[in-house]
Amino acid sequence: MDSRSRFAFLLLILTQAAHSVEEYVFRLYDVFAPARFLSGLVGYDPASGFIVFNTILVLFGLWCYLARVRTGHRSASGWVWLWIVIESGNGIGHTVIALARRAYFPGVITAPVLLVLSIYLAVRMMQFQRDHRRAE
Repeated sequence: MDSRSRFAFLLLILTQAAHSVEEYVFRLYDVFAPARFLSGLVGYDPASGFIVFNTILVLFGLWCYLARVRTGHRSASGWVWLWIVIESGNGIGHTVIALARRAYFPGVITAPVLLVLSIYLAVRMMQFQRDHRRAE
């Protein structure tokens, strides 16, 4: 994996952090049942549970970057693909819900950035894997 892909992955995680802040500020946990459920798993107060859950998510992403992606660990591409799936789904989901409601939905401002970064990273990963197979 090259330095551009590693940097794109870091941007993806940092964008997820911004996305989590947007969701918290606009109280996603009050308007979206799955967010309310996940928040309830880690606390009685939905707002506090949401903070805890999203903090763990972002810290996990930073761990993936620092311990696997940045260091070139042999499992790096697997972690990157996991995050591509998570964040492309996140980007698509928020956008589709906002369009269906024809109104703002918490997280929809940062969702397109997650989607674009996910697509960019997926293309980079496919190119890297194709080039790596050719070199073998």
